[in-house]
Amino acid sequence: MIHDYHIHTSRCGHARGEIQEYIDRARRMGLLEIGISDHVPMYWLPPDRRDPGLAMDGAHFPGYVREVLEMSEKHSDIGIRLGVEVDYIPGFEEEAAAALSGHPFDYVIGSVHYIGGWAFDSPKYLEEYGRRDIGEVYRDYFNLVSRAAGSGLFDIIAHPDLVKKFGFRPEGDLAGFYRQAARSFAEAGVCVEVNTAGLRWPAGEIYPSLEFLKICRMEGVPAVAGSDAHLPEQVGWAFDQARELLLAAGYTEVALFRGRRRRMVKIL
Repeated sequence: MIHDYHIHTSRCGHARGEIQEYIDRARRMGLLEIGISDHVPMYWLPPDRRDPGLAMDGAHFPGYVREVLEMSEKHSDIGIRLGVEVDYIPGFEEEAAAALSGHPFDYVIGSVHYIGGWAFDSPKYLEEYGRRDIGEVYRDYFNLVSRAAGSGLFDIIAHPDLVKKFGFRPEGDLAGFYRQAARSFAEAGVCVEVNTAGLRWPAGEIYPSLEFLKICRMEGVPAVAGSDAHLPEQVGWAFDQARELLLAAGYTEVALFRGRRRRMVKIL
């Protein structure tokens, strides 16, 4: 793998390390290109209800953009792309677009972390799974993922089966959910992210699963790779397994971005 497009820094409030540390790690890992993708301010909440432990304060956002651009100019030996991760919140599409406007992003990652008001991927709210029907949780989650893809806001959909994070899976075949999502990705022209962070959680596998990724490949959905690093040492983490998964699913290329324009490169 030659790139890692899902990297967080201390600016997002729940990661550690500065951009320079992540760049140094990427060099040691032999990566040719990385993208910094901290969380956009929580645009769907009034300022006094935003959690600084989950996303940047709005006042810090311009500084984040400026720092990544400065680092890109400073380090010419490695491609440093300006990315951002944005939670998809239905009904707030215009506010999301406004939060992104005016900034020269190379790519925008869309993600789903909330079902209604429930932060389903947070260990703090793990007990909520015991109160819900897991099949309905999956249905609601994949409906949101499909809506996110179709919103036109994003270039990449992150960790597309994040709902498996804590190991909860409904009985029966999940292929219907996967086809729904993959077709929405293909129709919207967004990429699927192969995200190794699932290996660090009870799910015990990369996001997405091999079955899901195969369906994305059959639908013609391009792929990118991301570690979801929250520490410098996680940059490029388990990318040997990500590469194997991509090849097993039939991918021979991955996508790179510049100025929100996509180009394809061979998997090395």
